[in-house]
Amino acid sequence: MNLVSVNIGQAHTQQNGNKTETTGIYKTPTNESVQVTSLGIKEDFIASKKHHGGPDQAIYVYGKADYDWWSIELGRELASGTFGENLTISELESAQFNIGDRLVIGKVILEITAPRIPCSTLAARMGDPEFVKRYRQAERPGLYCRVMQAGLVAKGDDVKIERYEKDTISVIQVFRDYYDKKKSAETIRNHLNAPIAIRVRTALEEELQKINNKRP
Repeated sequence: MNLVSVNIGQAHTQQNGNKTETTGIYKTPTNESVQVTSLGIKEDFIASKKHHGGPDQAIYVYGKADYDWWSIELGRELASGTFGENLTISELESAQFNIGDRLVIGKVILEITAPRIPCSTLAARMGDPEFVKRYRQAERPGLYCRVMQAGLVAKGDDVKIERYEKDTISVIQVFRDYYDKKKSAETIRNHLNAPIAIRVRTALEEELQKINNKRP
């Protein structure tokens, strides 16, 4: 596999339903080498730091194989960066990965922490109010990553995979279980055993606490 594209977002204003919002989802490919830091790509704009970015979701990755599927589904070609990813990687299908798997790009090491959960900003970006539903049904969520080792990346760089060998859970199972509002305590513990993103972990711990509080 290799880096098809490195994408950087600038502040962009769009209409989202009845509101106007500023977002960094509109990303443009660059041919320059880019420094990946523990908090992502410095030049990349993040509008909502409550829901995006941070050390556990510093880099968002999407695969060319998933893009190819979407191009057939939508009947049009989609350019790299359309889904707001920082890195577009050839042959990558996000549903085939587990939490904790690593992507090695030169000196840069990324560890997968969570799937992307679609929101209305993505739907507005795609010009389709039903796109959140379509994205969920497609089960091609892309991969949020923490940066285990910083460094430079550039278009064309080789990408290697290192599989996580301890207790974990698949990215697609995390994606599916997000929509299950009646998860069992066992299911939640299975998620928490994996090196999952802190935002996801916090939400799961709150769910588990509610279950424990209901017990006599």
